[in-house]
Amino acid sequence: MTTVTRFAQPRPAEPSLQRYTRFYVWQLPIRISHWVNALAVTVLFLTGLYIAGPLLTSTGEPWETFTMARVRQIHFAAAFIFIVFFLWRSLWLIIGNTYARSGFPYVWRASWWKDLFGQAWDYLRLDLGRPHAGHNSLAGFFYAIFVGLCLLQMLTGLALYSESDPGGFWSTTVGWVIPLLGGSMRTHMWHHMFAWCFLWFVIVHVYIVLLDTRQYRNGLIGSMIHGYKFRRLRPQER
Repeated sequence: MTTVTRFAQPRPAEPSLQRYTRFYVWQLPIRISHWVNALAVTVLFLTGLYIAGPLLTSTGEPWETFTMARVRQIHFAAAFIFIVFFLWRSLWLIIGNTYARSGFPYVWRASWWKDLFGQAWDYLRLDLGRPHAGHNSLAGFFYAIFVGLCLLQMLTGLALYSESDPGGFWSTTVGWVIPLLGGSMRTHMWHHMFAWCFLWFVIVHVYIVLLDTRQYRNGLIGSMIHGYKFRRLRPQER
């Protein structure tokens, strides 16, 4: 009679119940300002295209349809909403958490430049690089350019808006922009050019967000909705 010895098979290691940990990054006011301004920029760009070249017009007399005036009214309303939430987001650079100031262009620090060129090289190689909880230096660099673009767009836009009320508040405050740029027509030209720069920024911004989301898998897109990002736990932390 042959005796068969059964050896106990090693049990497969149980998967960790928690492979990721989450941490709070974007505060509610920052998330609100992000989405409100994203919507405002979309409305501003689309209405601006119509104002610059009204290819689609309704039938009837202009005084009956009032189409251009309504589009301009929507454009102005979106512009003031954008300005308010732009200032609101700027305030949170001061009173917000650490992540609200992440990526700030500390051009006087060698560490900031090192991170800037390191991150740019990682993107060129499509390499993961080192993940950042908030904004990295490269993002901060482009956001600084974006802030400057916003200021120029607001100045030219308010200057053009002031033409409807010569001698009024906005004319006194920012009316000097028009003669500085060489007249109303040239101010319109600069305003339109800055608007197209916005479009390019949005395209690059969306591409980088999708790339980082795929590479880091840290909940980047969702973090601007619920505020949390995720970090993979190291083996000793599981």
